[in-house]
Amino acid sequence: MLMDDLYKEIILEHYKHPRNFGKINNASAGFTLTNDLCGDEIAMEITITKPMTKNQRPATIKDIKFQGQGCALSIASASLLTEHVKGWDLHKVLTVTGKDIFMLLGVNLNHARIKCALLPLEVLHKTIGLLK
Repeated sequence: MLMDDLYKEIILEHYKHPRNFGKINNASAGFTLTNDLCGDEIAMEITITKPMTKNQRPATIKDIKFQGQGCALSIASASLLTEHVKGWDLHKVLTVTGKDIFMLLGVNLNHARIKCALLPLEVLHKTIGLLK
């Protein structure tokens, strides 16, 4: 099996059976965005731990969920991203880039599909921005 085929299988698996799909009761923050080019929509919610001010330990993502509709890339990207950052501190999450998303997806994307893959990352960063 070629590596590209393996990653395509991973994308389809996360599209058909997304991880962390759903809603959070009493979320700390949430945000929704729509890709105007194709209509994909991703909503994300997080709950965070309280920051420990004594030793300056930052807040971390205690739980993260997403909902939405869209193409296989946007749903798989959201699923992989939420799995990847759960438990991370918020400062570290803000360092995740598009390059990281492309590595998680493992496929080369044409220009038209890049926005689909990056929509969940943009939603996550905006969600965290609401906490500041």
